[in-house]
Amino acid sequence: MARGNGSPPPRRFVLPEAVTRAAPRIGWALMSVGLFAGIWELLWLWGVTDPKLLPPPHIFLGNFPEQARFFNTAQRWQIGVGLNTGPSPGMALAITVLASAARVFAGLLIASVLSISIGVAVRYFLVVEKLALPTITLLSPVSPIAWLPVAIFVFGIGNAPAIFMVVVALFFHMVLATVSQIDGVNRNLINVARTMGASKWQIYTRVIVPAILPGLLMVLRLNMFGAWMVVLVAESTGVGYGLGQVIMLARNTFNPSLVFFTIALIGVLGFCSDWLMRLLQHKILYWMPETTGVLRGL
Repeated sequence: MARGNGSPPPRRFVLPEAVTRAAPRIGWALMSVGLFAGIWELLWLWGVTDPKLLPPPHIFLGNFPEQARFFNTAQRWQIGVGLNTGPSPGMALAITVLASAARVFAGLLIASVLSISIGVAVRYFLVVEKLALPTITLLSPVSPIAWLPVAIFVFGIGNAPAIFMVVVALFFHMVLATVSQIDGVNRNLINVARTMGASKWQIYTRVIVPAILPGLLMVLRLNMFGAWMVVLVAESTGVGYGLGQVIMLARNTFNPSLVFFTIALIGVLGFCSDWLMRLLQHKILYWMPETTGVLRGL
């Protein structure tokens, strides 16, 4: 029915496309976490778990101010300031989270740049392959924990050894992954480029690197979780204050609630980091279609 005054019909509120696409994923993620937390709560309700040893989520998440106070204590413990000085508990929690996240992403950035550059150089220059690849293969099985004394010997105490640990944990595997990705490039693409008169440099920059980029970004996403694991170990041994230091404080004071609160916080940070990496991957690989679940139902 037309309006008598000739005014245009009111606009309908439409959610942005990004929101409508992300809403189902967020909903399923919340449902998954809620199911896990619900099972945990039921085990506590039925008396299967001891709340003093395995406190349910409503206990270790329900007293946020008390848990945040320990982040302040862990920070003061590490940097050696008095109990009546330093930031507030909430600010200490934010500083601790940002410190750990900064170490993770700094190490991830350094490791990715170095490993991809060296991996490409291994296949570009024969002498680099002969001289570097055997040593990289030899050192890749060494646990990152074994490098911790070396990090302390060389860099002392602070951010540098924690970042070094992340770099070492990722570097060797990412070099080998880069070499493997290059070896798996479709030879037809290279042959076509050669037929069109492309030089070796053009083949690498215009064909090989774009071809291996999707696989490398996936390797980078998977290694990011390893980066979080390594930085927590480095922090827990006194390399620097951070979430790992809070875990050590919880162990020394026998505080299971603080342990699980920090674990939950680390899980949220890892989930958000993965989401950021997926967003970056989608922006960089804008030409690639969405492939999630394409084989479901076969």
